[in-house]
Amino acid sequence: MTTIYNFSAGPAVLPKEVLQQAAAEMLDWQGSGMSVMEMSHRGPEFMSILAAAQSDLRELLAVPDNYKILFLQGGGLGENAIVPMNLMGRKPQLATADFVHTGSWTGKSIKEAKKYGNVNIAASGEASGYTTVPARDSWKLTPDAAYVHLCTNETIDGVEYQFAPDVSAETGDAPIVADMSSHILSRVIDVAKYGVIFGGAQKNIGPAGLTIVIVREDLLGHALPICPSAFDWKIVADNDSMYNTPPTYAIYIAGLVFQWLKQHGGVTAMEQKNIAKSSLLYDYLDSTDFYANRVEKGSRSRMNVPFYLKDESLNAAFLTEAKANGLLQLKGHKSVGGMRASIYNAMPMEGVQALISFMQEFARKHT
Repeated sequence: MTTIYNFSAGPAVLPKEVLQQAAAEMLDWQGSGMSVMEMSHRGPEFMSILAAAQSDLRELLAVPDNYKILFLQGGGLGENAIVPMNLMGRKPQLATADFVHTGSWTGKSIKEAKKYGNVNIAASGEASGYTTVPARDSWKLTPDAAYVHLCTNETIDGVEYQFAPDVSAETGDAPIVADMSSHILSRVIDVAKYGVIFGGAQKNIGPAGLTIVIVREDLLGHALPICPSAFDWKIVADNDSMYNTPPTYAIYIAGLVFQWLKQHGGVTAMEQKNIAKSSLLYDYLDSTDFYANRVEKGSRSRMNVPFYLKDESLNAAFLTEAKANGLLQLKGHKSVGGMRASIYNAMPMEGVQALISFMQEFARKHT
């Protein structure tokens, strides 16, 4: 039987061990007589699941004590509206948020933020076709901005920050807000360099429906009056993510993923594996003219690798043959075309090797 490798950008592949444990516990979680999906979110069983997930995530990312970890709904796209509703109110006058525009997701963020305040495009990768992160010395930041928004890994465009910027010299107390949806837990980060980190869970954390927000405590309590209570970070923090019913099953799966990460060496070990996997794939792409990756080498994503066939009339055949070989969901996003291999933490090296072997054989047959 052909081994299946799922290269979906999200919802994405989960560790096999996590799915096996969830299946084993589906009808009866640890002798409780209940599925996690049936538990009261305020009962002792689920409260223990939540506490463990929070504690493990704090450990994995070395989250400082003065940061709150929130479990919310709404996804990364929803958080693009929730962020300005929580941070524009930090400034007494009509606030300005700075954005470094690196692709599709910052484009969506900019559109949402304009509903709640002024937006300044501090730098943009548009001229390059969003194939690079604009150089830090090119950013035109706003003094006394409400915040500076970055998407540190663009899932669609395959662009990833390889540095953690400091903006304090130009913006004063403006915090950096980082959308890390598609690469959180894939590499070591210094949480203290950011005011807010958020991400949808469905890449490296768990199933769709859960959003993680890591927010510095001094940034709580500034929500605009129009902000719904369920999305006011201070209210959510004061209620330990229990102001409304949280996405309980998604939190449970996320907790299993956090345990899996700890068992496999944590984020440091994952980063080394991700470097090895992505380097292998990029090295192959760079060695052939049958395929091409258009992202500048210093800005290439370790998680999302878009590539294009030189002869795009072969796209349909490539996808059909890939599927027949157990390589699933390689079609690029509709907005950019081509192909995309998402190689998140749960994708083993064997999956990348199988993809490269198939690509080599496909190129040989069609050259």
